[in-house]
Amino acid sequence: MPRATVIGLGKSGVAAARLLKREGWEVELSDGNTSETLLKQQQELAAEQITVKLGQSLELNGANLPQLIVVSPGVPWDIPVLVEARQLGIETIGEMELAWRNLQSLPWVGITGTNGKTTTTALIAAIFQAAELNAPACGNIGYAACDVALSQRGRGAEGQGGRGEGTAIQNHVDWVIAEVSSYQIESSVSLAPRIGVWTTFTPDHLSRHKTLENYYNIKAKLLRQSELQVFNGDDTYLSQLGLSAWPDAYWTSVRGKDFLISEKGFYIEDGWVVEKLTATSAPEAIVKVSSLRMVGVHNQQNLLMAVATARLAGINRDAIALAIREFPGVAHRLEHICTWEGIDFINDSKATNYDAAEVGLASVNSPAILIAGGEAKAGDDTAWLAQIQTKAAAVLLIGSAAPAFAKRLREVGYHNYHIVETMERAVPKSAELAKQYQAPVVLLSPACASFDQYPNFEVRGDRFRHLCHAWAGNYMYVAPF
Repeated sequence: MPRATVIGLGKSGVAAARLLKREGWEVELSDGNTSETLLKQQQELAAEQITVKLGQSLELNGANLPQLIVVSPGVPWDIPVLVEARQLGIETIGEMELAWRNLQSLPWVGITGTNGKTTTTALIAAIFQAAELNAPACGNIGYAACDVALSQRGRGAEGQGGRGEGTAIQNHVDWVIAEVSSYQIESSVSLAPRIGVWTTFTPDHLSRHKTLENYYNIKAKLLRQSELQVFNGDDTYLSQLGLSAWPDAYWTSVRGKDFLISEKGFYIEDGWVVEKLTATSAPEAIVKVSSLRMVGVHNQQNLLMAVATARLAGINRDAIALAIREFPGVAHRLEHICTWEGIDFINDSKATNYDAAEVGLASVNSPAILIAGGEAKAGDDTAWLAQIQTKAAAVLLIGSAAPAFAKRLREVGYHNYHIVETMERAVPKSAELAKQYQAPVVLLSPACASFDQYPNFEVRGDRFRHLCHAWAGNYMYVAPF
């Protein structure tokens, strides 16, 4: 029996281990952490004859080496044991690649980008499902990709973690809608979607990818291996590359036909999403932009890319219009939590870098009370700071980045900040300041990773939601989205 090792006991690692076990591999799953939750998972997997080693890293010694190593997305691709494994000739792949090898007979949509990919993925999946296609969202959103693979051969994924999937994946999947991070692309060899979508590109994850060029090339690999390509033509970096780098792509623009990079693509004109599928075809209005309930130009860009994907997949206008009218938005991305005494509390926990946080602040009414901070990332904070100066009545700083953020705010001449350190202090203070400054919005938009205080941005956003509801108490009015 061939041996495989899976690194990382998250939902992706567990799904990969189960898929390998079903395929006849002897499976060992390792994780450097340990906790009550992980110990419970260890017991569950042991009952399935999957060995789980907690609190220890994989070591490649002795004669009994694995033939395959599968890496969860959060595990850096260049850690010494993986470098050693590749040098020893041990096949080393990511969980997404393993899923692709089991699902490559199906058409995939692969969505990547620095920002916007989660909303775009969720909207694409909603449109495909409105067209009565079984098209689960997976990867960096929803199910682990390997859970989708498991569902196709007898073992459905029954709510195994992830955001919002809730029920088991049905058999006979029609399309796979995958949000694919740079980490997942990096560890994939042959992943080749039918349609590839690139939402935005700005500096991010440089502590892992080292250089902007390397980060770009990782993202570009997914699009190069895609049969059809959809690009956000309003993105500064991508639009500068334009046709010289991507001559066959379908480009989008919220600014109208005159700003379309190529002679084919999707754009907004007179309040409609318009398609032009070839250089010679007549433009065709597809759906009203006002059908989408989410605010902000960035969400109009997401809408364009989602509609472009749906049309390239052959989905009709009625299904697109239905899905867009009913689409509620994405948790943790400009998510309306509640209204208390006329103040809207907005959860933008998914804004884990400066660019996303700038967009978040630009999208809400002003003046706003901003809660920011966490584990700082490398990047250019100039535009974000300028947005704070324009729109924020006060800033509350949490997490390890608070002192550095305070220093940067002082450097640009902004002094109305408060270092409160924790979310528990930030929420009541934000309500107090909103009253003081007659601010209509309290916005959590951290511009940081969450790992200094929370396991991930979802847990951070959930904590904010809980504290907002607890603060509002009996006076809370939960507004419809």
